[in-house]
Amino acid sequence: MNEVSSLREQILRLTREYSRHVHSGFRPASDPERKPWQEGSTIPYAGRVFTEDEVEAAVASTLDFWLTLGQEGEAFQRELAAFMGVRHSLLVNSGSSANLIAISALTSSKLPEGRRIHHGDEVITVAAGFPTTVAPIIQVGAVPVFIDADPITGNARCDQLENAYQAGKTKAVMMAHALGNPFDLAATLAFCRKYNLWLVEDNCDALGCTYSMPRQLAESLGVSENSPGLDEGPDRVVRWTGTWGDISTQSFYPPHHLTMGEGGAVNIVCDTKFKVISESFRDWGRDCWCPSGIDNTCNKRFGWQLGELPEGYDHKYTYSHLGYNLKPLDPQAAIGRVQLKRLPEFIEARKQNWITLRRGLAAQEDMLEFALPTHATAWDPEQGFRWDESGCRTDCSWFGFKIAVKPEATFTRTDLAQELDRNQIGNRMLFGGNLVRQPAFMQLRQDRPEALRVVGRLSDSDQIMNTTLFLGTYPGLTVEMLDAEIDVINRFCTAR
Repeated sequence: MNEVSSLREQILRLTREYSRHVHSGFRPASDPERKPWQEGSTIPYAGRVFTEDEVEAAVASTLDFWLTLGQEGEAFQRELAAFMGVRHSLLVNSGSSANLIAISALTSSKLPEGRRIHHGDEVITVAAGFPTTVAPIIQVGAVPVFIDADPITGNARCDQLENAYQAGKTKAVMMAHALGNPFDLAATLAFCRKYNLWLVEDNCDALGCTYSMPRQLAESLGVSENSPGLDEGPDRVVRWTGTWGDISTQSFYPPHHLTMGEGGAVNIVCDTKFKVISESFRDWGRDCWCPSGIDNTCNKRFGWQLGELPEGYDHKYTYSHLGYNLKPLDPQAAIGRVQLKRLPEFIEARKQNWITLRRGLAAQEDMLEFALPTHATAWDPEQGFRWDESGCRTDCSWFGFKIAVKPEATFTRTDLAQELDRNQIGNRMLFGGNLVRQPAFMQLRQDRPEALRVVGRLSDSDQIMNTTLFLGTYPGLTVEMLDAEIDVINRFCTAR
């Protein structure tokens, strides 16, 4: 046994040494051992940020060769839930799968009949965004109802929620916090409370963002003092995004705030019944809640009678939902546990990178429109953000730095994107733009016009689609890389 332990230690020591030699370009930008960026090299909009610690964790877990979700996964779920202050976090294999599980959970027969989502019921969402926020709504047989997006924040126009509501049909609101900018949670919560609707927060781009409101407003919305999150004192309630709704979702794909390579999570905010329901949909739809490889935690494995099965039929092979197998691997969770320890550092880096880009491009305000956090009304280099009179505030852990080209500019968004590409600067559109213009949704409307509903003209979502792109803010961006981005954009705008 000592020989085996010694061999394991040697493997892990060599693993760390190998990673330090090979992966130094992936270290955090603030790490003194980070490989310097060479002028003229690619500047990604996002990417993996890790050290030999993550590599060692992955190899150590693989040496154990449990592979499927096990002790590392259980530990990560506990640690993520503790960080966020939610009741439970449930690991899945992607953020898209997390969204599928979250909306599927709302269809469960274990929910009150009047609140569960049935075929043809409606879920309000936003037109501008990523398709897998919306696709699960359709995949469970519900109807997405699209409201417009604000071109400045990138988030839903929550003043359109009332116009989207249909009594007896609307059951939930499911929206993303766009590019790490929280949507108007106060307005959305007030709407959901008024009509007794579920709220699903797609928090995949927003891990580490906070939203705060006056305590008196929070109490009027049913946000109790014992709710999860952060507390800023007697007059304010401060909580992470992903902890205000009933269920929220995370993505751990490499561009996101922490990575497991692939992976995601479903956060059960307060109501613990969603834990068993969500686990069932994740784990083949089975009724049994025992983890893989563990039997009879209820001490009545052969004591159930469900459906038309014979009494005593094995509970591990009893299915209450039409589920999936959406678990990640245990080595992924081992990586995630190390990444989670870096999360506070990563959050601050994203905030600082956004500010660096904003200050560096301030001279281009005549041609470029920059994002503002929800509830902010303006920004200046000295005072920072100015806020509206709602009393609500947002603190963004930015996924990206959003830029829109103004109508009066002498160039287009495509011109700017092409210039960035020529200089090897990573940039992206705001995901799918106006989703209803995408081929898949156009085909859906042609095949089944009743499969989705649109509120208004979605002209602002069209504007986002036609004028907007974003740069990276991820914690692998060094000062030199940010300066290079700023220089390219400033020179391009000045020359035009």
